Amino acid sequence: MCGRFTITDPLDAIMDRYYASVADSFEYKPNYNAAPMQYIPTIIGSKDGNRLGKLRWGLVPSWAKDDKIGNKMINARAETLNEKASFKRLISSKRCIIPTNGFYEWRKEGTAKQPMRILMKDDRVFSLAGLYDTWTDPDGNKLSTCTIITTEPNSLMEDIHNRMPVILRPEDEAEWLGRDNDDVQSLLGLLKPYQASEMRAYEVPKEVGNVRNNNEELLKEVN
Repeated sequence: MCGRFTITDPLDAIMDRYYASVADSFEYKPNYNAAPMQYIPTIIGSKDGNRLGKLRWGLVPSWAKDDKIGNKMINARAETLNEKASFKRLISSKRCIIPTNGFYEWRKEGTAKQPMRILMKDDRVFSLAGLYDTWTDPDGNKLSTCTIITTEPNSLMEDIHNRMPVILRPEDEAEWLGRDNDDVQSLLGLLKPYQASEMRAYEVPKEVGNVRNNNEELLKEVN
C-alpha cells in the first residue's frame, strides 16, 4: 500500500511543473508526512487547463451511505480497478495526479519495521496516479476525495514492500489527465511499475510512524 508521502517543493515550482493554475481557496504548505484523511495537493485536468487544488485522501464513492468508508479506500489496486464498483466508473472521467517528491514505506527487519523514503535519484517531483469522486451528505454538503493507485513492486521496491504506488511517466501525464480521454484500456496500460533505475531509497527516522510528526527532520537519512 501507499500510506504516507512528502510534498515539500515551493508552490510556484509545483505550478510550473504541471502548467497548473491554483483552484479557489487552495492553501499550500510543505507536508513532510502526508497521511490518509488529510487534504492533499492534487492535479485535475479541466477545460481551462490543469488545476492544482486539494482533495481529502481516502475515497468516498458518490453512492456511499456515509464518509467513514474513506479510511478503507486510501489505495486502489491497478489490477482490479475495472472490477470494483467504487473505481470502475471513475477511470474514464475522474482521474487525478498526486504530486510528490517522495513516499514512505516500511521494510520488515526481523520483528521490527524500518521506515524508508523512496524518491527519484534527482529528487524531482513525480506523479502518483489517482482517482477522485465527490460525495454529498444528507444536508447537501459536498466532500471531494481521492485514492492512490498501487501496482506490483519494481526491483527497488520488492526488497521493501510487495506493493508500490503507480508513478506516471512524465510523457504519460497529459494522457492520464486528459478530460476527453475515455479509452479505458489505454489508461489501464499506463498503470505499471516505474523504472527502478531512476529511483533510490534510504532509511529515515522511526518518528515518521507518528502522523503528528511533520517536519524536515523526517527526511534525514539514518544509519
